[in-house]
Amino acid sequence: MKNAIWNLGSVAAAFFASACCILPLVFASLGVGSMAFATALEPYRPYFIGITVVFLGFGFYYTYRPQNQDCEPGEDCAVPSRLRLQRAALWIVTALTAILIAFPYLVPYLFD
Repeated sequence: MKNAIWNLGSVAAAFFASACCILPLVFASLGVGSMAFATALEPYRPYFIGITVVFLGFGFYYTYRPQNQDCEPGEDCAVPSRLRLQRAALWIVTALTAILIAFPYLVPYLFD
């Protein structure tokens, strides 16, 4: 359960880190041009990226730490297939986070 919280926190923080650039583009494509208020989040982008890295760090720590120390029989960490699923989900979330963080830097090259 802790892994899911850290994964969701990472994605949410990455979304807010790139909200200054993604939200205006999404709203403009939907025809809601006056919703460009999300550009006000641009000064806070480095902080959101930092929070994202912290969440991902905790996620990797909880996923890849030795599981025998506090894992009791019947818990999720005792089942190897669930551990593989957690690790796969963490890597998917990390890739999604990297895309969201890189998006504002890639936009000029996408629409030339």
